[in-house]
Amino acid sequence: MSAEPRSKTPVSHWRPSIGAWPEADGVRFRVWAPKEDTVSVVIEGNSPRAEPLERFADGTFGALVPGLGPGTRYRYTIRSGTFPDPASRFQPEGVHGPSEVVDPDQFRWTDPDWTGITLEDLIVYELHVGTFSPAGTFLGVLDRLPYLRDLGVTAIELMPVADFPGNRNWGYDGAALYAPARCYGSPDDLRLLINEAHRLGLAVLLDVVYNHFGPDGSYPPAFSPYVFSETHTNPWGQSLNFDGPHNTLVRQFFIENALHWIHEYRFDGLRLDATHAIIDDSDRPFLADLAARVRQSVSDRELVIVAEDHRNLAPMIRPEGQGGWGLDGVWADDFHHIVRVALSGEHEGYYRDFTGSMTELATCINKGWLYTGQHSLNRDEHRGTDPTGIPPARMVVCIQNHDQIGNRALGDRLHHFCDPAAYRAAAALLLCGPQTPMIFQGQEWATSAPFQFFTDHNEDLGRAVTEGRREEFRHFAAFADPDSRDRIPDPQAESTFTNSKLDWSEPEREPHASTLRLFRTLTILRRSEPALRDGQMQSALAFPLSDQTLLLRQNASDGPSLLICMHLGGPADVSLVGRPELKGLALDRCQLVLTTDDRPFVPDGRAPGISVDGPAPSIRFEGPASVILRAWPS
Repeated sequence: MSAEPRSKTPVSHWRPSIGAWPEADGVRFRVWAPKEDTVSVVIEGNSPRAEPLERFADGTFGALVPGLGPGTRYRYTIRSGTFPDPASRFQPEGVHGPSEVVDPDQFRWTDPDWTGITLEDLIVYELHVGTFSPAGTFLGVLDRLPYLRDLGVTAIELMPVADFPGNRNWGYDGAALYAPARCYGSPDDLRLLINEAHRLGLAVLLDVVYNHFGPDGSYPPAFSPYVFSETHTNPWGQSLNFDGPHNTLVRQFFIENALHWIHEYRFDGLRLDATHAIIDDSDRPFLADLAARVRQSVSDRELVIVAEDHRNLAPMIRPEGQGGWGLDGVWADDFHHIVRVALSGEHEGYYRDFTGSMTELATCINKGWLYTGQHSLNRDEHRGTDPTGIPPARMVVCIQNHDQIGNRALGDRLHHFCDPAAYRAAAALLLCGPQTPMIFQGQEWATSAPFQFFTDHNEDLGRAVTEGRREEFRHFAAFADPDSRDRIPDPQAESTFTNSKLDWSEPEREPHASTLRLFRTLTILRRSEPALRDGQMQSALAFPLSDQTLLLRQNASDGPSLLICMHLGGPADVSLVGRPELKGLALDRCQLVLTTDDRPFVPDGRAPGISVDGPAPSIRFEGPASVILRAWPS
């Protein structure tokens, strides 16, 4: 299936202020080059020609060049050379090649009734376009949309798609930040994917990177010396200039990038990468400005703006009227870290800050995150703020994501080395918890594929990336010996990329098919059970029953409560008699919903024994499992 030309149907009154866009009489070009005296646009073709641009007071250059239209390829000439457009909408020959004019209004959208997905309804599925399908393209993802709908997720989140050097990359080395990666397909292929997702009732979120530029092929710094901060640095080098002299158009470049994805592609929201690396001392945070501008520009559908940030900053996800920044949510990684430690026993790196105890996990679920100002051993600083009063849906949680897999030396997944029964038990807690759950591609069938770190840089940069990747793990016991670090997959090797591709024959066979049935059952439960759809403050309470057993009570404003009992140890008897946390429930009338060791979910499993006779249920666990019970008010 491929995208075909569509009749012209304007989808938005929004128009860009930088880049190149068609108008009735030609194409309008505009680029920020504040220190240049002259800028010309070079029109590519059999007889290339240069057209001078007019200089404006804000340091931008622009002009309407008549006789041009979509498909025109061009570059800009400044004193230091001729370069692609920093706001190019497409780079068909790669990030160093000419830019191409794109008319987003030529695509005919068929989703006029689509109004988006609310935060409370989100079940997110994170995927990487290049490794998700055999084709590794936007249309390859489109072909799998019915599968994702049937899985029961409500939104897919694409890892960054902005074009990058080479033909494979995670996307965080994005260079042409406005241009979909040409190896994934055309801009209209991406629009076709989103249009079809909306038809099937799926929202589409996009991961964007506003904390650094990729190391190769990023041209904004060639046009302006003000792009980078004069005072701040972050893990990737110089920080972007969000608070220093001449920061206005730097901010505008990234805010307009967000608007471009929302309007020209009708994405339903954004995931902002590593916002802790956006260093900004201005009175109004850049992130607050971005969230407000994006939200103000759309009135006909729901939008979701989520940050990835390890600082546990409550103001980020409080409304501006309450002194916050106005973002909708944040990746709350404490949940993942506690579950990982509980299931694996790891204690290196940032896992040093967690014990994996049920008390710790219950605290995290009840508060939204664990660290609210305590000292972090790993960071040697106090970390976190108090999230009291913040709805739990604003915390996005997972037991796997691209970072927590791919940033491991071998890219191994949680289910590759933990007890499969414990993995199933944790999946039930994830999908029945009060926070917004996220699944990473293939997790739902316990894929055998790792997700490794891969790149396709030029030879010199690639060599440095390979060496740096292996050196990064020298502090871990398993890789302290230099020879052991040779086992770490070479990011530049094509096999590292192909090894990370999902095998779509697996969901049809065991043990993967049973695990997939469990995830499908849990997503149906989340979307249908009143107690899991309520999302109100104080509607959930988690508490430890023992060192290895946790109980989560989820209440409904009208209807039965759900009790999720997760056990991660060996054989044990658990009774719910006399638990003050269960006050107000008619425990003598509980109903079993499922256990994660039921026969549909594991062919040879031994489901826990459940007794609902007597004043309260009792459970006989034979090993790790989760039990879900329905309990009505007394």
